[in-house]
Amino acid sequence: MQLNKLRGDKTLEQLFEAVLALQTVEECYQFFDDLATVNEIQSLAQRLEVARMLRKGHTYSQIEAETGASTATISRVKRCLNYGTDGYTLILDRLNK
Repeated sequence: MQLNKLRGDKTLEQLFEAVLALQTVEECYQFFDDLATVNEIQSLAQRLEVARMLRKGHTYSQIEAETGASTATISRVKRCLNYGTDGYTLILDRLNK
């Protein structure tokens, strides 16, 4: 949604191209270890897990207990699932194959 406002930004395009160039999980560990803090990466991973759990019908309480995510984070992810650009859906569908 908001990221579309930055479409065409050369540094953002470079970041996305870099992610697409990664070929293994080990390469991801190397790149993301240099790129972001552990907390930033854990937050991203947590959001993906929240999305997965929401799609499976888990309650906020279950998600909060299992992931440690705040209700604000769960709500934001749910809003993205319902009204976003289908990024979570795209990735979760691919991961389930």
